[in-house]
Amino acid sequence: MSAIGTLNPGNGGVSSLLDTSKIPSVNESDVTVTPVETPAKVEGIKVSLSGAGIEKAAGAQGDDSDIEESGLPENIQQILKMIRKLQQQIAEKLAEMQAVMRDKRLSPEEIKAKLGALQAFINNLNGGLITANTALGKAMKQAGLTPEQILKAASLLMKS
Repeated sequence: MSAIGTLNPGNGGVSSLLDTSKIPSVNESDVTVTPVETPAKVEGIKVSLSGAGIEKAAGAQGDDSDIEESGLPENIQQILKMIRKLQQQIAEKLAEMQAVMRDKRLSPEEIKAKLGALQAFINNLNGGLITANTALGKAMKQAGLTPEQILKAASLLMKS
């Protein structure tokens, strides 16, 4: 059974990208929840973005219309979308790692454990990214793309 918008191992030369057996499991006994009283006034984190940052954030919300409008073959479009998604997930996990390192409430052991789990996840994502890039090169070679199409695919990768 095939679903629309997915890339099956048989149609793009891509094997399964995420081996869930290698993702470390979290033992519930390692997670502690401490009740915290809510203060009357809560200060939040304030973030200000430049105009370029706002524009990039608006475009980074899963909008792959540039890939869809590229005129590239469907299998290459799917691989490009997959690469973007993997790059986004890696960036999110790196941000999580930074947040863990800044969290003063965690003990050194907790920080080490959380960072280790995040690093393992990032390693799996990087493996998937390598596989997807290899599949992209293979698909582009098999499709016999013109130099203009190759340049377009490369520019779409750089845009992510």
